[in-house]
Amino acid sequence: MRIIKVDAIESTNTFLRNLYREERLDMPVCISAKEQTYGRGQMGTTWISEGGKNLTFSVFMPINGLALADQFQISMTVATALIRGLQFLQIPRLAIKWPNDILSDKYKICGILIENIVKNGSLEGVVIGIGLNVNQLNFEGLEQASSLKKLTGVHYDLDEILGILLQKIEEYFCQLATRSYPTLKKEYESYLFRKNKPSTFKNIEGDSFVGIIDSVTPEGKLRVLLEDEVFKDFDLKEIKLLY
Repeated sequence: MRIIKVDAIESTNTFLRNLYREERLDMPVCISAKEQTYGRGQMGTTWISEGGKNLTFSVFMPINGLALADQFQISMTVATALIRGLQFLQIPRLAIKWPNDILSDKYKICGILIENIVKNGSLEGVVIGIGLNVNQLNFEGLEQASSLKKLTGVHYDLDEILGILLQKIEEYFCQLATRSYPTLKKEYESYLFRKNKPSTFKNIEGDSFVGIIDSVTPEGKLRVLLEDEVFKDFDLKEIKLLY
């Protein structure tokens, strides 16, 4: 994989999207920055990270033969690949908070932002933005955030971790075209945070309710078992897990 390293940049995702347009990329490329001045998270949020202490990088991966309707398979592939990489580093109690936040011991350590590149109604590639908290210890005002060092007491080499995660991402994307959907879905769901456990949620109206996470749909919606044994599917904007 081609790797580009910079000291500071506004957004690694934006850089890769521009590079794709300029060079018509057809091979995997990674851009890694010591500091992002305008890192983005899910639904327009900002990813805040202390410069030089964490990993902030984006990866372009070409996509062949995956229908646009099946794009959630990309999210499952990325999340499970990162879990596998972090397991190699012996990070404890890893889980995926739907759709693709990575937790350790209930604390968020990694955020993922996926931006598909679509041309004429077909997926041509994907830009995957990843922010992993590594050696940062202070998360003032962010009670649910943590880092690898805070969880394990180990000071990590950022380049070493980057290499491990990129290897897993490439490995899982190589399997994407041939791996069966049920197999991928089963692995992804095995890491789902709070799966099969009574949990409290908040809906789009701000009302709280209790449900049990059952699975995800092919479109990536969260299927929740409600009272009276009724299943309901929720989109990302429609539900929030309270924990």
